[in-house]
Amino acid sequence: MKNFKEFSINKLKYVFTDIDDTLTEDGQLPAHAYKSLWDLNDKGIHIIPITGRPAGWCEMIARMWPVAGVVGENGALYFCYKNKKMIRNFIYDDETIKSNRKKLDIIRDEVLEKVKGCAIASDQFCRLFDLAVDFCEDVPALPKKSIDDIVSIFKNHGATAKVSSIHVNGWFGDYNKLSMCRTFLEKEFNLNIEQAQENTIFVGDSPNDETMFGYFNNSFAVSNINEFIDELNEKPKYVSDKPGGSGFTEIINHILK
Repeated sequence: MKNFKEFSINKLKYVFTDIDDTLTEDGQLPAHAYKSLWDLNDKGIHIIPITGRPAGWCEMIARMWPVAGVVGENGALYFCYKNKKMIRNFIYDDETIKSNRKKLDIIRDEVLEKVKGCAIASDQFCRLFDLAVDFCEDVPALPKKSIDDIVSIFKNHGATAKVSSIHVNGWFGDYNKLSMCRTFLEKEFNLNIEQAQENTIFVGDSPNDETMFGYFNNSFAVSNINEFIDELNEKPKYVSDKPGGSGFTEIINHILK
């Protein structure tokens, strides 16, 4: 991995970015990170947050942030607010969502019974596709073994499980953040994702960003990635000096110079 100051780009058009602990710090969005989004927007650069956060959050983000759209629930959906109309694209139909929810409820009960100290994420009520298990956001931080046990329970039921900086997210299906980024660019920009490579960066912070780190030539992580670096097969190309939103601001200020 290289220091972010070694990076240069001729023409930046698209910024894909994680939210939690990439834009945020201690669970909040600092003013300087939000300003960085506006700085990008003012330059005509399209911002697309890519998050494990739920559909309910994505509705607000797509409507109120200076973004071209938002990919949520680790690739299950994207929302895009255009001309006072909310465009919603889902990976599954209503029947599949209901069927998967019943299976996730079984996993929920097993996780709560077997992994002491965890909790269902407080934003679960506005999720459509996945189950989010909190291991440090609103509960005391759990040891790595407990996080691994949560992942194992999901996988034993045939579900996909990914670890973020705060949650284990589990769902049924082989979609991910990258697959919905591809769909978003094709549908909203009539653009093949390979064509966008040289004009795109991605910024993340945790193992659930691994497919994005591996795919994008211009992939960045804020410095808190170092907590997880030994777990990653696909590592970011560049790393900031600072963590969280401060690292994101460092990266964007360097690029916009």
